Amino acid sequence: MEMIRQFSEFFRHLDAHFHGPWLYLVLFLIIFCETGLVVTPVLPGDSLLFAMGALAANNDSPLSLPLLLILLIGAAILGDAVNYVIGYRAGPRVFQSEHSRLFNRKHLVRTQEFYEKYGNKTIVLARFVPIVRTFAPFVAGIARMGYFRFWQFNCVGGAAWVAIFLLGGYYFGNIPMIKTNFHIVIVAIVLISVVPMGLEWVAVRRRAARSIAPAVPTEGSAEPFEAER
Repeated sequence: MEMIRQFSEFFRHLDAHFHGPWLYLVLFLIIFCETGLVVTPVLPGDSLLFAMGALAANNDSPLSLPLLLILLIGAAILGDAVNYVIGYRAGPRVFQSEHSRLFNRKHLVRTQEFYEKYGNKTIVLARFVPIVRTFAPFVAGIARMGYFRFWQFNCVGGAAWVAIFLLGGYYFGNIPMIKTNFHIVIVAIVLISVVPMGLEWVAVRRRAARSIAPAVPTEGSAEPFEAER
């Protein structure tokens, strides 16, 4: 409980840690880096958005909800756009090593499987799947998805992701009981952060169990990074 109380105090007084525009800059960079750089897929995008929405609902909050919406939607869209360009220009070369310290090939393969199931809609749906949302625009670039089509999905997905989590946190933070017991928000943030990791662990275990038998490639199989156009 003491740790939760300390987290609560930290979030309540963010303006004491980051002054003025610096607070918005830090939030922008976190969202941008999680979506724009394949080396930072573990940044807490979902929980951060929810927490900032809840904090914005506080009467003495240093945050403006409209400004957060505009700024962080921009960060999410710009991040995916940069990631697409990196994938388009770098291609699969950066994943040639099975044991790269910077890139995890398993994340790339998982995202490719997501594309095979959902096609171009992956750019929107992946926003709500940790790890996959970081690699989806990268794979789209590798697959040479048409940029105008990518941009459409990117804008819809980025706006939906940020708005749902920010507004969800904001309305949660406006519940009278929550306003007087802000530590409940911290518990919710911890759960939002931990549950996806738990689900991911279960999914990895299941995939590992299914892949015990070696896969036999079939003649005429699809190219590794072929995406629906």
